[in-house]
Amino acid sequence: MGEQKVHLPNDKAELRAFIRSLLDDVHALEKMLKNGWFEQGIRRIGAEQEMVLIDQNQKPANVALEALALMSEYEWLETELAQFNLEITLTPQEFSGDCLSNLEKETVQRLGIIRDHLASLNVYPLLTGILPTLRKSDLSLTNLTPKERYKALMNAINLQLLGSEYELRITGIDELIIKHDSPMLEACNTSFQVHLQVSPDEFVKMYNIAQTLAGPVLAIAANSPLVFGRRLWHESRIAMFQQSIDTRSSHKHMRERAPRVDFGNAWLKDSILDIYKDDIARYRVLMSSDVQEDSLKKIQNGEVPKLKALQVHNSTVYRWNRPCYGISANGKPHLRIENRILPSGPSVLDEVANAAFWLGLMVGFDDKYDDITKHILFAEARDNFFKAACYGIDTTFSWLDDTKISAIDLVKTELIPIARRGLEIQKVKPEDIDRYLGVIEARATKHMNGARWLLRGYTKLIDEVGKDEALSIITATTLQNQLKEIPIHLWPGPETGDLTEYKPHTLTVGECMTTDLFTARKEDIIDLVGEMMDWRQIRYMPVEDDKGKLLGLVTSRLIIRELLREKKEAKTITVEEIMITNPIAVTPETTVREAMRLMRENRIGALPVVHEPDELIGIITEMDFLRITARLLDRLELVQNKSS
Repeated sequence: MGEQKVHLPNDKAELRAFIRSLLDDVHALEKMLKNGWFEQGIRRIGAEQEMVLIDQNQKPANVALEALALMSEYEWLETELAQFNLEITLTPQEFSGDCLSNLEKETVQRLGIIRDHLASLNVYPLLTGILPTLRKSDLSLTNLTPKERYKALMNAINLQLLGSEYELRITGIDELIIKHDSPMLEACNTSFQVHLQVSPDEFVKMYNIAQTLAGPVLAIAANSPLVFGRRLWHESRIAMFQQSIDTRSSHKHMRERAPRVDFGNAWLKDSILDIYKDDIARYRVLMSSDVQEDSLKKIQNGEVPKLKALQVHNSTVYRWNRPCYGISANGKPHLRIENRILPSGPSVLDEVANAAFWLGLMVGFDDKYDDITKHILFAEARDNFFKAACYGIDTTFSWLDDTKISAIDLVKTELIPIARRGLEIQKVKPEDIDRYLGVIEARATKHMNGARWLLRGYTKLIDEVGKDEALSIITATTLQNQLKEIPIHLWPGPETGDLTEYKPHTLTVGECMTTDLFTARKEDIIDLVGEMMDWRQIRYMPVEDDKGKLLGLVTSRLIIRELLREKKEAKTITVEEIMITNPIAVTPETTVREAMRLMRENRIGALPVVHEPDELIGIITEMDFLRITARLLDRLELVQNKSS
C-alpha cells in the first residue's frame, strides 16, 4: 500500500471524484512522458525486505505493533498486512560500484537492530517465503494489523467477491483444497522486492525483458514449498497470492475475468501508460484517498505531481513485474520496474545474490538483444513463469528461438555469463560480482535452492517425528542458518537435534490431528467396517453422511463384540445399530491439553474433529498423544545426555 491514507469511498460522489483524479493523473503522466520530464541516463536500485515474526515455539508472533513502538525512531521500518509481519525499506542507490554489498550490509544491519529490540519480547525475525509453521487459524482477521488502510483493503476486496468464500486449490506432492472467509490468506507471503530505475525510452524494452526473465530467475530462487504442512509448488507464494484475493467465481459460461494478481496477457508495446490504462479499464477502483492535488494544474505550473490517485490504484493491482512512478531526491520524476517474484530468504546473502542475478540479467539482456519479443512468444514467457513456480530448479523451459532447456543448464551455460556482463556494464565491483553470482552458480551446481532443501528436509523428518514437530525443526534450523549468514547451498539437512526445545502443550488439535480419514456410513454392514479397520490398523472410525456430517463413531471393541454376537445369532448388523451417537467432538482450535483432559475424564480413546457445527474434518486418538509423549521423553534423554 504505497499510499498510506486510503479508505473505502464514502459515497458515489467521492468515488466519482477519485476516478476523475485518477484519469487526470493518467493524462498528466502522458504529458510528462511526451515532454521529457523524466530523469534519464541513470540507473538506481532499491529493495524492500519482508519478514515473519516468530516466538520461541517457532509459531507466528503477533507483536508487530509492539515491535514498531520499540523501534519508533527508525523510519525504514513499517507494518504489513498481518501482525506477525514487518517490512524494511532499504536505501535506494546508484546501480554501480559496491551497491550490492552495501545492500547486503544494510539489510544485515537493520535485521540486527530488529533482533536486538525483539529480544525483550522473546521474538525473532525470520526470512522465509511462507512460514512452515503457519496455521490457517493464524490467518484470522483478528490478526490483521489494526490500521485503517488494511481494514479498507480487506473490505474492498470482500465487496468484489462473486462467490461465498475464497478458495485455494494447489497440487504438488500433496494437495491443498480449502476455503477461507477473508483475503487474509495473502498474509502467508513474504518477499524480497527489488526495484530497478529505468528511463522512459527504454521502459518497454526493459519491462518485456523482466517478463522473459521471470521464470528462470524464480526457478533458481524458489523458497516456498510448504503451506500448512503440505508440500505444494516449489514457489507456492505465486499460487497463494493469486488465489488468496481472487474474487472470481466459477460459472457455466466462458466469460474471462482477470485476477488482480497477474503476470499479464501480452507484451508491452508502446509505453508504461499501456499498463496503467489496462489496469484501470480491467479492474474496478477498490480504494479512495483524500487527493488534494490537481495533477494537470501542477503540470501547467511546471510542478512535478505525486500522482496520488494513480499510485493508490496501482497498489491494488498486483503484477509480478509492477510498473512504479516516483520522484527522485533531486525533484525529478522517474520510472521503476519492481520485481515482486523473489521470496524472502533463505538468507540475506541468498536474497542479494537473487537480486544481483536479476539486475545483471536485465542489463545484460538489454545489451545482447534489440527486442526480446522477437526471440520468444509471450505465451512461452508466461508458461515458463508458472512452470518455474510449480517445479522450481527442476523446470524445463521453452526458451529463446524455440529451444528447450533445463533450468540448471540455462542458468549455468547462458544466464550467469549474461548476468556477469550486465553487472560489468554497470561497473559493479568485480569481487561483488564473483561473490553473488558465485552463490547462484553453486546452487545450480549442487542442484539446491531453498525449495529443495525444505522439501527434502521435511519429507525426511515427517517419517521420524510428527508433522508439527517436523515443521518446527525446519523453522528452527532456518533461523539458525540465517543467523550464521550461510547461503542455502551450504546448509546441512535439518535434524531432530536442531530443535533444542519443543513444547507440545501449546499445540492445537488442528496441528496434530489425522486428516486422511477412513470413514463409515450408517448403512454399512459391520463386517465391512471390521475388515477396513483391520486393513488400516485403526481402532476408531467416524461415521458420516454423504455431505461429510458427523453422525457417530465406531470402535474396534464394538465391532468385535457385535461380530461375535452376529455369529451366534446369524444376523447382519449395520453400523447404525452399534455406533456411538453424538460422540464427544472437538474443533481444530481446541488445545491438545484440553483434548487429553476430555479423553481422560470420559475414558475414551478418540475424538472426532469437526468444523462447527458438525462437518467432520479429522480425528485425534490416544496414539497421537503417545507419539507426542514419546518424542518428549526422547528429547528429555537427549538433554540429559548433553548435560552429562
